[in-house]
Amino acid sequence: MKRRSFTATEGTLAAQVGLEVGVPASQAAALVAQGAVYVKGRRAADAGALVPAGTPIVVVLEERGASAPPAQQPAPLAVLFESDELLAVDKPAGVVAQPTPGGTGVALTELVRRHLGFDGGLVHRLDKETSGVTVFGKTPEATTRLAACFRAGTARKTYLAIVPNSFVGAGVVDLPLSKDPSRPGRWRASREANGVSAITDYEVVQTQAVSLVRLAPRTGRTHQLRAHLTALGAPILGDRLYGGAPGPRCLLHAWRLEVDGQSFEAPLPDDLLAFAEVRAWRAGGP
Repeated sequence: MKRRSFTATEGTLAAQVGLEVGVPASQAAALVAQGAVYVKGRRAADAGALVPAGTPIVVVLEERGASAPPAQQPAPLAVLFESDELLAVDKPAGVVAQPTPGGTGVALTELVRRHLGFDGGLVHRLDKETSGVTVFGKTPEATTRLAACFRAGTARKTYLAIVPNSFVGAGVVDLPLSKDPSRPGRWRASREANGVSAITDYEVVQTQAVSLVRLAPRTGRTHQLRAHLTALGAPILGDRLYGGAPGPRCLLHAWRLEVDGQSFEAPLPDDLLAFAEVRAWRAGGP
């Protein structure tokens, strides 16, 4: 028997289970209907019930030979640009950049392999729930050159995120990052720990029911944008690890990348547009 135990943030039971297990809410609802989800030690029956933050949840993934519904296969590879030397793609949310031990689903590197017929050179990575521009080298020389741009900090990245509407203004976050000893997998942005340098430029470009913020990291640290926004009191919506308000996923999108003299842009995904309510951005962007 395989189980997945976690602590809820806030939202419907199906949404919580779906995010944790990595399946759509409809498949998570099926798990509830099968009796595979336990809330506070009791079998749950209502997939649409609101679950308060801090509620312990257990999901039984396999029992008596039965497995959880499989995760949906990702959409076909979205190619933004391709030349003899490089490939730029739009990574969908929910797809890992490369295979991980015990991971499920198809990784982005596998989708690229299927498209090219050989392994592409992955030179940077996005978190599983982050969508947007990712580039691959198609030759060893191109891969080396692209990787050097990221190491030297000459690759310019622009992200978009949805945060609470209490977050306004623009500025620079210059807070070192270090592993959070109280929460495995999480990073903290603080000068009190002996962390690595991390700098992010930010600007709120629209505020309605939520705020849409543009982020330009000067450094490329793990979870840098997520940790910096949390330090500013504005965790990204859907970012359960960093205490974000409920959302369909961590609403962070790698919108634009300038590297090796070229610029690539990934259109805003529907889930982010639905929260930002800025349909005009499909045509141009900020």
